Amino acid sequence: MKKRLIARIVLILTIVLVNISCDQVSKSAVRKHVKSHEEIHLINDNFILTKVENTGAALSLGSDLSPVMKSIVLIGLPIAALIAFLGMAMVNQQLTIGFLLGICFIVGGGIGNLIDRIAYGSVTDFLHIDLGLVRTGVFNMADVSITLGGIAVLVLYVRESRKKKQIEPAEELEQE
Repeated sequence: MKKRLIARIVLILTIVLVNISCDQVSKSAVRKHVKSHEEIHLINDNFILTKVENTGAALSLGSDLSPVMKSIVLIGLPIAALIAFLGMAMVNQQLTIGFLLGICFIVGGGIGNLIDRIAYGSVTDFLHIDLGLVRTGVFNMADVSITLGGIAVLVLYVRESRKKKQIEPAEELEQE
């Protein structure tokens, strides 16, 4: 049992560290090789590499907060949430591998953006997708990790909830 727990913790930390590493390596390359607001068009005008320093959260929300509020909202609260998620992943043995991966992606991406906020005072964003009707803001690999992890957790939660609702009526019929 102890070996299984250790293997689980190693797996969780490995997935989180891979997410952080992908994010930080990509941001480091962009900081070194792309000028601020420079646009490098990849795959026509659909995929654009640029460099933007975001002092807020997603879509620059909170960028005009006071320094104290920024520290609380953009550093303190995320740290607390990430510790809770990481703790849940390590302790809750009932989580499926899908939930576990989703949580690890959220934590890894969250830590990647926190590193930027603490080290640079802003988050380096550098990817933009424009497919006509589908356009994104400028984002980074940490944002991709957080989004993929969030979608995985949400989809698995909804699927699990539907399964429970299907099972509950059957149990009620058996009891009657």
